[in-house]
Amino acid sequence: MKPATWLGQDNPHLVDAGNGHFLHANVLPAFVNMQQAARDDGIDLCLVSSFRHFDKQCAIWNRKWRGEAALLDSEGTVLNPNSLSNVEKLHAILMWSALPGGSRHHWGSDFDVYDKHAVEQWSGKFSLVDSEYRKGGPCFLLANWLKANMSTFGFFRPFNEDKGGVACELWHLSHRAVATEFEQALSLTELTTAIKHSSIDGKAVVLEHIDEIYYRYVLNRGESWDSESWAR
Repeated sequence: MKPATWLGQDNPHLVDAGNGHFLHANVLPAFVNMQQAARDDGIDLCLVSSFRHFDKQCAIWNRKWRGEAALLDSEGTVLNPNSLSNVEKLHAILMWSALPGGSRHHWGSDFDVYDKHAVEQWSGKFSLVDSEYRKGGPCFLLANWLKANMSTFGFFRPFNEDKGGVACELWHLSHRAVATEFEQALSLTELTTAIKHSSIDGKAVVLEHIDEIYYRYVLNRGESWDSESWAR
């Protein structure tokens, strides 16, 4: 696999999933089958986000780095960016948003889902946060349905728990077989090169901490990351 494919710069495996969404060609049939099964059970399972290009991920990152989009802590509480050091800001972004080139959304195997009908009937503002997928939230029934049924269609939750890296994301699903191919192609060296040639804000601090970012967040090793044991 060419680095540009898993980096989200040029993914040739994508097919149209409707409503502006794209998925890997080997993932779309499984998603459609799962979506229909959910609807048969009264769950309006729909895509919130699917494939995301490197440049789109970089734009998301830059908005957060500049304070143009909210930064959240592990509980979903909005942080004051002016009170954070650059390193603290780096980790606050990475908890909820991947580094460009390091996002599973680049692969076409991963996507975010919600219960569209339930959200439309809900009185609150939908923000894709944890509480919306817990008891009392509009996507609670969806979250439970996925837990019971997603594996039947080949999907799993890569961020099912907070390990001290990426926060728990009950809405994020991954097609295990396809995602494994991309996971095996990952390279810290290639990611570093991509960041060096990107227009990412905070580039200096990102590159200074790129080893930790790669193991703690991209591979989601979380707090088990150790600079000595993972040294290049």
